[in-house]
Amino acid sequence: MSEFKFEKLIVWQKAIEYANSIYDVTDKFPSREMYGITSQVRRAALSVSSNIAEGNSRASKVEYARFVEIAYGSLMETVSQIHLSHRRQLCTQEQLQQLNEEAVVIARMLSGLRNSLLSDH
Repeated sequence: MSEFKFEKLIVWQKAIEYANSIYDVTDKFPSREMYGITSQVRRAALSVSSNIAEGNSRASKVEYARFVEIAYGSLMETVSQIHLSHRRQLCTQEQLQQLNEEAVVIARMLSGLRNSLLSDH
């Protein structure tokens, strides 16, 4: 049961799932990384759905599109950070691939949302 408009957006739902996947993977990171990459990648992943939600509340489509761009940037941060995590042997090739696949889907959806918001202008 959705009370807020953004909760009905498939891209927001996928962003929440993605953040959950990030949490699942980073739960296994060593405790020495708690204030390093673990914290950084979690914050970036949370920022994706948060910016979609915040943008959805804005009065203008241009403002909303700006928040979608920020969400896209945060998504790209997570992709970069997961690549480093893999190089540091904190996550497996399979986890990297799964997270990248999820990110590709969300990136396409964010681009489509942004384009649709700006197509009227």
